Amino acid sequence: QLQLVESGGDLVQPGGSLRLSCTASEFTLNYYAMGWFRQAPGKEREGVSCISSGDGTTTYYTDSVKGRFTISRDNAKNTVYLQMDSLKSEDTAVYYCTAQVIFDVQAMCLTASHNYWGQGTQVTVSS
Repeated sequence: QLQLVESGGDLVQPGGSLRLSCTASEFTLNYYAMGWFRQAPGKEREGVSCISSGDGTTTYYTDSVKGRFTISRDNAKNTVYLQMDSLKSEDTAVYYCTAQVIFDVQAMCLTASHNYWGQGTQVTVSS
């Protein structure tokens, strides 16, 4: 069973930055497309950004984070990152990492029907 572990969530002021990390201890993530989703209280889980397997040449971002967030992967470290800059209060949510064997990363981000999820990490943007 693929187990994903997220880290890096924190309380940050508006305009600040955070970098989230997602890793797996017993599985190689290289073969999986990876994604970051988030869920705010009372809202559905939404796809934030997804990246293709292997060298991660294909990425997808939801409109609300374009130009502010950057997804990347380091296969040598078996880790996927989400760099979040210019954070806004509406970015406050629990952020989850997910993995899927899929080619279309946009399709991956447009559905939350995935088999493998981490436990989530809380991001709070507040002054």
